[in-house]
Amino acid sequence: MSSAPRLSIQDVDPAAYQPMFALEKYIHAGNLGEDLLALVKIRASQINGCAYCLDMHGREARAAGVDDRRLDVLAGWQEAPDLYSPREQAALTLTEEVTLIGEGGVSEETWAQASAEFSEQDIVVLIMAICAINAWNRMAITTRQALPELPAAGSAS
Repeated sequence: MSSAPRLSIQDVDPAAYQPMFALEKYIHAGNLGEDLLALVKIRASQINGCAYCLDMHGREARAAGVDDRRLDVLAGWQEAPDLYSPREQAALTLTEEVTLIGEGGVSEETWAQASAEFSEQDIVVLIMAICAINAWNRMAITTRQALPELPAAGSAS
């Protein structure tokens, strides 16, 4: 399989991303916190296999103070529940079920767990965040968006 980029949405139509940027502004203005948002974005991107988003949100997670160990085991978080708060566990469970919505929807147990940890307003923001990262993943994977070049070691960022 070729990994050459197919298309740059930004180059073809810069306005196409504007609704997504507005959605991101809404999500980041909420009360979820950058660390939780990063975990949600990484977990959905792991499920979807989006290298571009994994790269981006891994860096964002570290900048938000998420510990490397928690990032390293995120794909198997259910095997290390002590590393994640009940709030994070509720968000990750909801992220997995929404991302894999066609496999059985969102269970009553998952909804109850989320409702116990988040206000209704925060659940709205969380759902929008999960939907947004799934949309970003689909755009990046479909177009084979290339990873950005990183600065050379020792150079100023």
